[in-house]
Amino acid sequence: MTQTEFRAAGSLSAVFSVRLLGLFMVYPVFEAYARGLSGASPYLIGEALGIYGLTQGLLQIPFGLLSDRLGRKVMIVFGLILFAAGSAVAAKSDSIGGVIVGRALQGAGAVGSVILAMVADLTTEDNRTKAMAMVGLTIGASFMIALVAGPIAAHVIGVKGIFWLMAALAVAGIAITQFVVPSPRRVTLHRDAETVPGLIGSVLRNRELLRLDVGIFALHAMLTASFLVVPGLLRATLNVSTQNDWMIYLPVLVTSVVVMAPAIIVAEKFRLMKPVFIVAVALLPVSQVMLYRGASDGAVLIGGLVVFFSAFNVLEASLPSLVTKVAPPDGKGTAMGLYSSLQFLGIFAGGVIGGFANQHGGAAGVFIVTTALALIWLAAALGMARPSYLSTRLIPVGAIEAADAERLAARLRKLPGVAEAVVIAEEKLAYLKVDAKTFDAATAQAVAGAA
Repeated sequence: MTQTEFRAAGSLSAVFSVRLLGLFMVYPVFEAYARGLSGASPYLIGEALGIYGLTQGLLQIPFGLLSDRLGRKVMIVFGLILFAAGSAVAAKSDSIGGVIVGRALQGAGAVGSVILAMVADLTTEDNRTKAMAMVGLTIGASFMIALVAGPIAAHVIGVKGIFWLMAALAVAGIAITQFVVPSPRRVTLHRDAETVPGLIGSVLRNRELLRLDVGIFALHAMLTASFLVVPGLLRATLNVSTQNDWMIYLPVLVTSVVVMAPAIIVAEKFRLMKPVFIVAVALLPVSQVMLYRGASDGAVLIGGLVVFFSAFNVLEASLPSLVTKVAPPDGKGTAMGLYSSLQFLGIFAGGVIGGFANQHGGAAGVFIVTTALALIWLAAALGMARPSYLSTRLIPVGAIEAADAERLAARLRKLPGVAEAVVIAEEKLAYLKVDAKTFDAATAQAVAGAA
């Protein structure tokens, strides 16, 4: 990447991370805090934890579309202002209803899609994948750091303090956006990074993509529901205070990363993505049964956490890759947009369903629900097609008449390693799905240049 591209990717990753850090920091400490709020019940605690996912999931795509018209920085700043306002409302509230309103307002600042679109604005087609990977690594790192830092921060500044910290981080994100992130010379639609409304129907009809959407929905529903009861189990079974939960989460997360890295390498290098993926999904119901049994056995409880987070990290890393492999060449951004929306809606569903199950059946009720979600996903995943191991490539084609676009696409499809090709004349781009082992970019560029 060029210096400008690296600066753009790094600064936008920072904007993403300052927002996610605050959101995830409350996960391990929220249940214990919310029990002391006026009007709190297990159901409403679950709703408060998950409701930001509802507004986030519903507004992700509209925010991205609005940024095409109003500008990326405008929408990022607006979203961060909403996030800061929601954080302040949650911090000042002493009732569960007030916190629910604050969390919903936090989620309304749905800037994730806008940040990815701006990454695309500020990078060339050749370097965009690297920049997106940088953002993806930031998301994963933010999640793990937040789970460990949350209990420590809650001990030092309290959960109200974490909400105020979120507001401060949002202000920092605004400053980074305004003064560090480069301004794109022009805002354009990027089909590899943004949702195209006209393609939503075809993406929703793709059964393989739907399997993956079901998966991310179930995975984050399980995660959110689990955090309604796991902190309490740590206190009751291991006699670990909330402020010391990080001593459990840190080794568990480190172990899960040690498991994840070789699993993903094996899956990609030896083209064993489906077997690795199925094994990871199959471990989810096992982990939930272990967590249920862990209520009376600390070793089983910790083992269940290790199994869950190991499977979780493998799936979090492999699901976006599978979406990219399955999506049509010009529909990658649309597929990822819907996938992201289902991820956040899964967070909301996990909070609501988990809260209901907790209120009426306690921890056992929650784990029955999460186990059922895992088994439904496993049934859906078993029927998935073998991944194609194709990647998306963008080739500039210069000025071309719309009538000639399909003829050029047909010529590109005949090249070695090219499985699919779509040429969008108005964007002056060819979107290809290719096998990287046999694809020759120079030849493709020569064919496109000749057109």
